Amino acid sequence: MWTCGYRDQIWSRLAATGGGEAPWDLLIIGGGITGAGILGEAARHGIKALLVEARDFSSGTSSRSTKLVHGGLRYLRQGQFLVTRKSVKERERLMAEGKGLVDPLGFSLAAFPGDQMPKWMYGVGLAMYDALAWKWAHEAQSKAEMVHRIPPLGSSAVQGGYRYFDAQTDDSRLVLRVLREAVKHGGTAINYVRADKLLRTADGKVRGVVLKDMAPDGNARTKEVLAKVVINATGAWADELRGELGREKRLRKIRGSHLTFRAYRLPLPEAVSLLHPRDRRAVFAIPWEGVTIFGTTDVDHGDLSEEPCISQSETEYLLEAATKAFPGLELTEKDIISTWSGVRPVIDTGKRDPSKESREHAIWKEDGLLTISGGKLTTFVVMARDALAAVAEELGELGPRTRIFDEEPSDIAWPSSIDAAARLRLTGRFGSEVGDIAKDTELAHAIPGSIALWSELRMAARAEAVVTLDDLLLRRVRLGLLLPNAGLDHIDTIRKIAQPELGWDDAKWERQLAAYKTVWKKAYSSPK
Repeated sequence: MWTCGYRDQIWSRLAATGGGEAPWDLLIIGGGITGAGILGEAARHGIKALLVEARDFSSGTSSRSTKLVHGGLRYLRQGQFLVTRKSVKERERLMAEGKGLVDPLGFSLAAFPGDQMPKWMYGVGLAMYDALAWKWAHEAQSKAEMVHRIPPLGSSAVQGGYRYFDAQTDDSRLVLRVLREAVKHGGTAINYVRADKLLRTADGKVRGVVLKDMAPDGNARTKEVLAKVVINATGAWADELRGELGREKRLRKIRGSHLTFRAYRLPLPEAVSLLHPRDRRAVFAIPWEGVTIFGTTDVDHGDLSEEPCISQSETEYLLEAATKAFPGLELTEKDIISTWSGVRPVIDTGKRDPSKESREHAIWKEDGLLTISGGKLTTFVVMARDALAAVAEELGELGPRTRIFDEEPSDIAWPSSIDAAARLRLTGRFGSEVGDIAKDTELAHAIPGSIALWSELRMAARAEAVVTLDDLLLRRVRLGLLLPNAGLDHIDTIRKIAQPELGWDDAKWERQLAAYKTVWKKAYSSPK
């Protein structure tokens, strides 16, 4: 799947058939978690579906989240009970079916002097949170208990708080597993193919799309593709496609930025949630993949044509909160090993504070184009089924909901170098294909400074639709986020493993390396 030559194979199957007949039941535009979820549900129910993504799969918001699969505790403060209820139910299902990919994460909710809510109110909110999940999983913590659990809090003015549970994931790997399983069930997905123009009937109804190949070093080929239904699942970019129909914008683009620290500089056994001293927004410090994430911000974002990146003011904002929680660590910009910023699409209701906009998703059917936007990573299956229910007249009613993920094999012959924790992690990320990783005993050891294996890098280069070096190092194995200096300290070994699998000559490798360095410096490094 997605090995060398896959792009040409897919392009050969794209064109419309004679007589104007639509060769596809469904064309999905957008390869983030929303589009992936729709393709997965469609393929499992026998719908002939094609997904196209203008850049790489998950390269937009779906690789730049806070990595949380959560019920949205903070949304309870804003009265968004429906969003929280749906999210909690989906979180539980994702953890049950996606072990190793969606994992439980302990949280210490830390209360400080001057917080907007007294400590007892946190307990009320958490009781409601647990009630929605039909389980009691939170407990009060004294200052001594919290500091014992989270030693870096010991130098702060923390007054105690509560402990509760949510979940976390590798967002980009989640998208990739959903897509790969969708393809196994009969779906088709291709990256670096842009919906260049909507095709419309004489009465103005959308009937297809002009697709353009956007792969670097490609031939810029185009094809007209017809479908019974076209779904716009482009997230923050959805208004741009709707603009072709003359529709007014409905989305507010909100940027959330994050800092990454090496674990030894911010060592946490579990996540910490606190209110920012400036505006009382919830921010998080989260252990993830061997590093610690600190985020996020909520600021209005402008131009979507450029890679979103953290601003100096956002960096200072996050460091201010980190200093409140962990003053003894004396964290500065010099400690930041990477950053990332994602643009969240939320339905614009005109609220002055972007943090108070609803995270509920919305669906609009306009001139035959169905747009779905808003929502949360956690509820991607709910969103997918809602979108397909909205086009039941054209595609038929969906059957009962199936599993989110295919079942993983249980008879894997693991090499001794891969311990139990790594086996669980790899099984979650690769699902039924994990045996291919286990067979690669030559590279079954960790990349220095990372918990990822060299065999994961080879698998990605060989069969995971890598078109650019960004795809490989920012989304498939995440070395650009997890290692200092963009992972370039290991670039000779990376090249030795990946270049033969990718089939790139030396000139193309050098072009890709230069482009990767530019992108990382602009959008993933510290502002200074």
